[in-house]
Amino acid sequence: MATETNTFSPMPTSLAAYRETVFYRPGEHPDDQPRMCTAPLFVARHRTAKEGFTLIEGSCFAASPAGLTTRAAHTMMRDEILAQIREAMPLDGLLLGLHGAMVADGCEDVEGELIEAARAIVGQNCVIGVELDPHCHLTLRRIRSSDIIILYKEFPHTDVAERAEDLLSLVLRTIRGEIRPVMSCYDCRQIGSYPTTEPLMRSFVDRIMAMEGKDGILSISIGHCFPYADVAELGGRVLVVADRDKARADRLATELGEEFVSMRGRTAPPYLDVAAAAAAARAANSFPVVIADPADNAGGGAPSDNTTFLRALIEARVEGACLGPIWDPVAVRICTDAGVGARIALRFGGKTGPASGQPIDAEVEVLALAADAHQSFGPTTVPLGDCVAIRAGGVEVVLISNRTQALGLELFRNLGIEPKERRVVAVKSTNHFRAAFGPIAAQVLYVDTNGPLSRDYRRIPYTRVARPIWPLDEQTSPGLIF
Repeated sequence: MATETNTFSPMPTSLAAYRETVFYRPGEHPDDQPRMCTAPLFVARHRTAKEGFTLIEGSCFAASPAGLTTRAAHTMMRDEILAQIREAMPLDGLLLGLHGAMVADGCEDVEGELIEAARAIVGQNCVIGVELDPHCHLTLRRIRSSDIIILYKEFPHTDVAERAEDLLSLVLRTIRGEIRPVMSCYDCRQIGSYPTTEPLMRSFVDRIMAMEGKDGILSISIGHCFPYADVAELGGRVLVVADRDKARADRLATELGEEFVSMRGRTAPPYLDVAAAAAAARAANSFPVVIADPADNAGGGAPSDNTTFLRALIEARVEGACLGPIWDPVAVRICTDAGVGARIALRFGGKTGPASGQPIDAEVEVLALAADAHQSFGPTTVPLGDCVAIRAGGVEVVLISNRTQALGLELFRNLGIEPKERRVVAVKSTNHFRAAFGPIAAQVLYVDTNGPLSRDYRRIPYTRVARPIWPLDEQTSPGLIF
């Protein structure tokens, strides 16, 4: 049960949003690859014969990031999963694939509530293993009710299947009595962004991975936090899982936590303002220049219909550029009805609210259509819905009907646009785009637009976050909390 909840988003996450993304009942999960947060089920299915355990599959629900999950949707999904656990008893182990930043109407810590309720059903002798996204809220409630928690290490999240393999291996070893996991957690009291494509975080994660499997250290996870959620336990944390030796786990969590604190303000790439980014696009000599707009990233709960940077590219007369995605199902329908080759007056983008900017009114050419399209992200496939490519000025724009961020090159290739051949490729994403677009880019730049996901966390109107916390406060008190 998974989504990433932006508590400031005006878009509620209903059951329909889960049906659009991941909605599988027992046995229905496709066998070709994991979907969003379903890697533990996927890898367990493929290791049952080799490992000699019996797998009982439960339901899988996941939705694209947006606002609060509705009370009715949360209650239905939670109760269905818990009923399946009761029906499956007795169990030796329980694997939960969760995101970690899900908030529902009436429940701030959805994952903590679910794990705690599952523990009450399975008892203390059942081994509970949980996989989480690093952009999670690593709350004490979920740590206390789990035996093993493992977070993805990479941002972009290209290692979801590998971490699920690690989780399953440790759960099986615990069931067999080979290890006895203990966990320690250090609260760094900070909000930040930590792309592992940047040198400082890359080095930190590589060293952490080298420590695992040595001196009784089973796993190390870095919780980045999800900044766009107003919850009490927001913030970066370090989690260490050791074999039996709690004191060793405490020491290492403290050591790594202190190092993580020392990295404050040095882990994220620099951002250009809109005018500077448009000028850089126009002046580009080598191509493609990939320019990311994180402030309108659907992966953080933004609508993905902000027009500010697109308008700047058009007004700067940038040629040979493509931009995507812009979420506008109405414009997709209009262009689909008009057909390929049509030239029409179209109003698109700028629909959801003030942070979406003003809609663009332009005479556009409909370049291509794609029905029920998808893009890839690591081992997973992400639905785009019906898509349209239009040309506005010198920019080819991809409009989509299923809101999501730019992840795979298919976002453009589905519509006959080859990113490698464009001078400028503008994408709405924070860092996940780097997995596919980074290798083809002559240069990667970031623009800070007026989209809803401010890069300056001091401008976010938090009311529930425990203080003090950096960068809202200069003086903080990091420390071991579990």
